[in-house]
Amino acid sequence: MFLRKLFTAAVAAASITGSASLFAADAEYTFKLHHFLPPMSMQHSKVFVPWAEKIAEESNGRINIEIYPTMQLGGKPPHLYDQVRKGVVDMSWTVGGYTPGRFPKATVFELPFMVTDARSVSMALQEYMETEIADEFEDVHVLALHAHARGVLHSRETQIKTMEDLKGLKVRAPNKMMAGAFEILGANPVFMPVPQMPSALSKGVLDVAVLPYEVIKPLKIHQLVKYHTEVQGDRGLYAQFFIFSMNKDAYASLPDDLKQVIDNNSGMELAAHIGQMFDESELVGRAAAEENGNTFYVLDDAERQRWMEALQPVTDEWIKDHDNGQALYDKANELINKYSEQAK
Repeated sequence: MFLRKLFTAAVAAASITGSASLFAADAEYTFKLHHFLPPMSMQHSKVFVPWAEKIAEESNGRINIEIYPTMQLGGKPPHLYDQVRKGVVDMSWTVGGYTPGRFPKATVFELPFMVTDARSVSMALQEYMETEIADEFEDVHVLALHAHARGVLHSRETQIKTMEDLKGLKVRAPNKMMAGAFEILGANPVFMPVPQMPSALSKGVLDVAVLPYEVIKPLKIHQLVKYHTEVQGDRGLYAQFFIFSMNKDAYASLPDDLKQVIDNNSGMELAAHIGQMFDESELVGRAAAEENGNTFYVLDDAERQRWMEALQPVTDEWIKDHDNGQALYDKANELINKYSEQAK
């Protein structure tokens, strides 16, 4: 039902930049939503635009949400959370791992071999936030936390079949957890936000982009690499967690009936929907790489087990470094298992 309403409310060619609302002229409240991906990205066109239209419709045009992709309002992707916190913008969407150390307990979802599918992990992450770590996000009004699908290794020149194939390669580290993991595997991790990767690949600053398939098509990464290495099995190599949030004062400025409109389009249902969209978009990204004539490889079971054993110290260190680390790790796994089982 949520999905159906979301897409019914969308307009087919809704502005790629600026407001996505049908009712902007009559709005009592106008909010700016800022993010770092291009307008042709799935997140912009299939999540944010329909979401903004749905809120405009359900508020009878009283709320207008203007969407600004590609950091159009200034700053860099790691600045987005603070832009919302400080009221520079009203809403933002960003990657938690872009600000290392900011959300320490949430990073359990970034550990190696946690992710199943994006929808299940997103629901687990949302419940974990609400029940275990709400204090890490108390300076914003959280609309939803979610995750992307399993990360894939996209390589320019080297087909990666074993951990030894990574030795000496410059590999994009999506977050602190995976930077440590790639160091163990013998690679040279390079931390950078998603928008910088096409240039880094074309200039040889990176040998391996580490991303889900979903985002490679809008960034044309599939045209800059030749090889893709997938980690299958019960758990994939890694996932990022994302923060979709609203400035607390902006939310507080709304009357109760309009707060309810925002609330009705937030939380678990939104987290599940975004995760599902990421899962579905994996097929589109992979198909683009297939059409480009790229080569695919799936780690065999024995090699995947080698990687899991080699990277266990990353998880052990995380548990050791956090108060109640084992309990938090166990809770995250329990929630991932719960929602993954429900999805079967």
